Amino acid sequence: MLTDPSFYAVALPAVVLYGLSKGGFSGVGLLAIPLLSLVMSPVQAAAIMLPVLMVQDVVTIYNYRRTWDRRTLALMLPGACAGIVLAALTAAMVSLPQIRLAVGLLAIGFCLNAWFGPDLHGSASKPHDRLAATLLSTLAGYSSFVITAGGPLFNMYALSRLKDSSVFVGTSAMFFGLVNVIKVPPYVALGQFTYDNLLLSTVLIPVAIAGNLLGIWLVRRMPRELFFRVIYGLTFLIGCKLVVDALH
Repeated sequence: MLTDPSFYAVALPAVVLYGLSKGGFSGVGLLAIPLLSLVMSPVQAAAIMLPVLMVQDVVTIYNYRRTWDRRTLALMLPGACAGIVLAALTAAMVSLPQIRLAVGLLAIGFCLNAWFGPDLHGSASKPHDRLAATLLSTLAGYSSFVITAGGPLFNMYALSRLKDSSVFVGTSAMFFGLVNVIKVPPYVALGQFTYDNLLLSTVLIPVAIAGNLLGIWLVRRMPRELFFRVIYGLTFLIGCKLVVDALH
């Protein structure tokens, strides 16, 4: 596969999408796994992308190392750990279409409520809620492990509480950076880190970093209101895509 042009035709756009996602446009990276699935199994695609994502996490965390919310992270990490452990134990027994459908409907409902329900775009942030943080982070950890779709669930908690775009991106980077580290032992146990997969990951890393830096550059030059409109829009579109994938 290392010399297969069809692999690079889908892998290079995929890692750029992941780079934009890690750079601040949370969720758009979800489109990468379907691209890679055109030339390999989704499980192999996820295994190849995990080391790439971890490198991108380092780049994003370094750039946003001074702008992240400790309270959000403290509330959400325990649930994410529980979700990953649960996923590792039950991934072979669950229906992936049902998970996609549930996450997609939650994301769509969240965005519709934001657009047509109570005003969530105001300057005031919602107070933290331990129960909501635990529930959504557990689902985020679970779905991140089994369908690489934790972003919409993180957004559902963080968007209405982190009103500064830099803090939102920094907290997201910290959260998913730690989530990806926690996912390594289960992937090792499942035998996904083969020599060939790691070699493909290494080849993709330079392009991934370039996409990451592009995302960071765009976020830092985008007006705050426009940034959050884009994130809400991406969350809604990704929710729709998950529902369509589940129904198919």
